[in-house]
Amino acid sequence: MEEKVIITAKDHLVTNEQFNIVTTNIDGLLKTSPTPTKEKIGNYYQSENYISHTDAKKTLVDNIYQIVKSYSLNKKYKLLKKLNPEAKTLLDIGSGTGDFISYCKKGFDCYGTEPSEVAREKSISKGNKVVVSTEELEIKKFDIITMWHVLEHVHDLELQIKKLNELLNKNGAIIIAVPNYKSEDAKHYKEHWAAYDVPRHIWHFDKHSFKELFKKENLFVVKILPMIFDSFYVSLLSEKIKTGRNNFVKAFKNGLQSNLKAKSTGEYSSLIYIIEKRDKDSF
Repeated sequence: MEEKVIITAKDHLVTNEQFNIVTTNIDGLLKTSPTPTKEKIGNYYQSENYISHTDAKKTLVDNIYQIVKSYSLNKKYKLLKKLNPEAKTLLDIGSGTGDFISYCKKGFDCYGTEPSEVAREKSISKGNKVVVSTEELEIKKFDIITMWHVLEHVHDLELQIKKLNELLNKNGAIIIAVPNYKSEDAKHYKEHWAAYDVPRHIWHFDKHSFKELFKKENLFVVKILPMIFDSFYVSLLSEKIKTGRNNFVKAFKNGLQSNLKAKSTGEYSSLIYIIEKRDKDSF
């Protein structure tokens, strides 16, 4: 199938280079093109403003991010406990500076993987068990595996999903959060939508493509949940990209409109997918 350019977006964080977002052979799955190689992609993360690799509180936007992150930690922990009260082991892939696994240590034996040396060292300094990749883990099977806004960064999707299947205990669950380019805020901001975040975000998912990818490994989506705050935060970043200013009122309005629209469509700015080993999809 010949790829089709859906939209052209710019790397607003580091280089100002332009990248196309194109169709793939899976309906609904989009890819950033050209895709930087594994050897070169690290250059596009070299910014003090790449907030998931820091604990920065330098700007108002940084502080908003940290406040929302603190609130979200408790929500995520409760989700895990509700999903599998008997779960004992947790692996967070792409664990960043480690706040999530630090928080979850009260209820799980937690491990993390993080390729960024800076973020990994921050996490280790918090007492976390963090390694570069899953090959270095002490244990090989987990009750819960999480990827919070990480899957979109992975070069080889099929290999990553296969690895998730291998790492998951029989009755375990995978929880993955990714941006949703079919959300109202994505449609509103178009090429200025911050969650395209090219070229760091290699992949761009909708519900159909996400489920199709996991079906290949007999992993099935059993529930989809919204990330309500993402529409506000992404709208704030998108306003800055589009206008060069922190327009809080406009960003709040657009974020709210996106969430209200999503109440009927289910197309929230970011979605959490709950995935299990089952005979068939629940959707």
